[in-house]
Amino acid sequence: MDLRAIFMGLSFALIWSSAFTSARIIVAHAPPMGSLAVRFLISGLIGVAVAKALGQSWNLTRSQWRAVFIFGLCQNALYLGLNFVAMQWIEAGLASIIASTMPLMVALAGWSIFGDRLKPMAALGLAAGIAGVAVIMGTRLSGGVDLTGVMLCFVGAAALTIATLSVRTASGGGNLMMIVGLQMFVGAFFLAIASLFLETFTVDWSWELGAAFTYTIFAPGLLATWIWFALVGRIGAVRAATFHFLTPFFGVAIAAMLLGENLTWVDGIGVAIITVGILLVQLSKQNPTRT
Repeated sequence: MDLRAIFMGLSFALIWSSAFTSARIIVAHAPPMGSLAVRFLISGLIGVAVAKALGQSWNLTRSQWRAVFIFGLCQNALYLGLNFVAMQWIEAGLASIIASTMPLMVALAGWSIFGDRLKPMAALGLAAGIAGVAVIMGTRLSGGVDLTGVMLCFVGAAALTIATLSVRTASGGGNLMMIVGLQMFVGAFFLAIASLFLETFTVDWSWELGAAFTYTIFAPGLLATWIWFALVGRIGAVRAATFHFLTPFFGVAIAAMLLGENLTWVDGIGVAIITVGILLVQLSKQNPTRT
């Protein structure tokens, strides 16, 4: 893994993790699915406009169109939608910890479906990352937490696994910003339908809501998604997914700084174990090989 890929992965992890805090602010003032639908609509319009300004086309390959739909449905509508709903009841830091279990799901799916085989060092790194997540998660669960919210986050992580594997070939052929913009529309469509039947669109207007909503559109919504597509194209879905192990560190830290959520020494131990896991995966230096 080269330095550029590492920088891209760290940038993605930081921006992506911050979305849990901004989401927690948004759902305190607006219905989760409805606000997400509006966010994706705006992000999609901006993304497509930027893509056209860059000379990109929506004449995508068949695999790219497939990824647009699957990524828009699984990541935007299911993963983010379920996390937004869950954060009505659980903390942003806990949601970010659950999201970091996704790389194990990616590795398992890659092995069972695509025949991928990880090098021993990478497998050890994945195991260490999961152990670190377990350390952090254990204290949170013992302290009492809404299990419905937890389950929604885990289902969302499984959906994100499908989205991650769906872009194994989507970044080939260019038009990355166009792909980013178009998949936003898919998420907006499904979430708007869900919100129409399941929510009452009542908004508590405030500057906090405006700031969080604007940030979420441009940073996690557009920039982080573009980085993710580019990173998967550069190093592959399984290795790119290991950067999600940074989600607990950044997610818990940002939530603690901005929302005042509790950060304990046990969290620090868990983060250290997760960091070692990421280092081992990166030192493996090779993509998963086929059996």
